[in-house]
Amino acid sequence: MNLKDKIIKLKKEKKAVILAHNYQRSEIQDIADYIGDSIELSRKAMEEKDAELIVFAAVDFMAESAAILNPEKKVLIPSLGARCPMAQMLTTDEIKRYKIKYPKAPVVLYVNTLASSKALCDICCTSANAVEVVNSLKSNTILFGPDKNLADYVSEITGKKLITIPEWGFCPTHVLFQPEDVLILKMKHPNAVVMVHPECSSEMRKIANFVGSTSKMVKFSKKTTAKTIIVGTEKGLLYRLQKENPDKVFIMAYEDAVCPNMKLLTLDKIYSSLKNEKYVIKIPISVAKKARKALEKMFELNN
Repeated sequence: MNLKDKIIKLKKEKKAVILAHNYQRSEIQDIADYIGDSIELSRKAMEEKDAELIVFAAVDFMAESAAILNPEKKVLIPSLGARCPMAQMLTTDEIKRYKIKYPKAPVVLYVNTLASSKALCDICCTSANAVEVVNSLKSNTILFGPDKNLADYVSEITGKKLITIPEWGFCPTHVLFQPEDVLILKMKHPNAVVMVHPECSSEMRKIANFVGSTSKMVKFSKKTTAKTIIVGTEKGLLYRLQKENPDKVFIMAYEDAVCPNMKLLTLDKIYSSLKNEKYVIKIPISVAKKARKALEKMFELNN
């Protein structure tokens, strides 16, 4: 029996569900029950009434969100090293400092944050619904963390002033994309359309035909009549895009845009996590309750 078959067998025995982010390795996407962005997956976990165990193939903050939203289930992350660098950039002390400085400004935090940070915000957002969340607030000045590029993108669309916590927050993978690389690709593929993630720089967003989250990129790729698409996000998404659109060609805007933290997960680690039920995500109850409120407010907005 090969490793994939062992995982599938063990998954059934333990009544487990495997959730894999769009940036995961192709072989992990193939054995996952669901593939999507962080919040899509957390919501799927909530819908899995019969599952007793959740294996979250992603980085730390995503597994934390699943644990917050599914307190009655055991949530596992296969590698303790799978930590999001951007989430680490935002500390609770920094949030508290900005709240004192801007006491009337509501705090909106990207889901790419740790539970301890979420517990201090008014509402969470994803890259897919950040504009909607910010527009729902009466205030024209908003504290937003931790991604500056996403904050700038939302500010451009809403016309509101977003003060980024911290001032320099960014995704190390998405800042690798450069407009010069895309312009060269466009010379080779003049009929190609360009889609990029809002975590990319403003220069990248300006030359794009479409800006959106990974879930929105998946939808755009199906709808567009273009046969060649230049992609500005983590390389793992290409596997799903190509699989779901075999008649189209997908080209990375920058070939080496790989999140090393996402790629720490392997089939071996998934199997070990399932077999030994490690590593369990544990969040203090008081923190989880506050963080859940911020996530639920976001969900209420989408319903």
